[in-house]
Amino acid sequence: MMAAKLMNEKASYRIVCRMSHCVFMFRPDSIYNDSPAIQYHFPKQYLERASGCIGDWIVYLEPRKLRETRGYFGVARVHKIIPDQMAPGMFYAIIEPGSYLDFAEPVPFNDNRGPIERGLLNDEGRLSGRAQAAVRPISTPDFMRIIEKGLSDNNPLLPRLETDTATPGLAEDQLPYKFETTRIRLEHLTNRMVRDRIFRQVVLRAYEERCAITRLKFINGGGRAEANAAHIRPVQYGGPDIVNNGIALSGTAHWMFDRGLISLSDDLEILISRQVNDPRSIEKLIDGNSKAIMPLRAADRPHPSFLSWHRENCFKH
Repeated sequence: MMAAKLMNEKASYRIVCRMSHCVFMFRPDSIYNDSPAIQYHFPKQYLERASGCIGDWIVYLEPRKLRETRGYFGVARVHKIIPDQMAPGMFYAIIEPGSYLDFAEPVPFNDNRGPIERGLLNDEGRLSGRAQAAVRPISTPDFMRIIEKGLSDNNPLLPRLETDTATPGLAEDQLPYKFETTRIRLEHLTNRMVRDRIFRQVVLRAYEERCAITRLKFINGGGRAEANAAHIRPVQYGGPDIVNNGIALSGTAHWMFDRGLISLSDDLEILISRQVNDPRSIEKLIDGNSKAIMPLRAADRPHPSFLSWHRENCFKH
């Protein structure tokens, strides 16, 4: 009997509706075990809705009542849904590895026409109770409107390239949302060049375009920052394109970080490898500072799990 009951429970959350986009409400101070690039924790009341987006893209939204809310701040693809073995009645939406991407520009809940999610308006044109749902389906036009705004790349702090080309498929004037157009745009979410540009913009904004190690901030005459956005845990080793896996570094500091000549402790103390042949030069480079600078928002600081990975796999002790 127990085995049959367990099989029925498993079947209940494997029943998947036609794939659809969803909005996942997220709070940094949530009591739930959420990690946007890894998993989203939710109660059973949202299971059917969440199941409908398995294999499809969702957007994350910080609620309006949250102080200094970012609004819609990122996008990810749901891989599967599993029960929380430690909490009956709770489930996890497992995010497809490598799919999460912070928005270059967080998208406010409202624009000049009202809610970005037009589908939240009732027949009287007022905001419906659906706006309070932590997990809710979103129409393709509303979803793509958020994507267009979130991935727009209008920031002048571009990579140091000889020529810069606009990212195709992300312009506001490319409506209406035809199936083929939508498919092509969603492909941009997995394009490495697009993701690198967005990641750079997000990380440099978090550090005010300043190298976290040297504390230097150089902007050239064209308004371009000298600093790079370094992945703490590289993409090729499972590192996500999330601000907590990034750090702004000047070219020299980036080179040393990637080669394990410097690293960071969980409290951002700068660690210098014993294999460095000229430690005095590095000490001069960091100008006597024992710790890396923090991002503007505490929520954007490097996550200990990524720092630990770098120390264990890259740093030359």
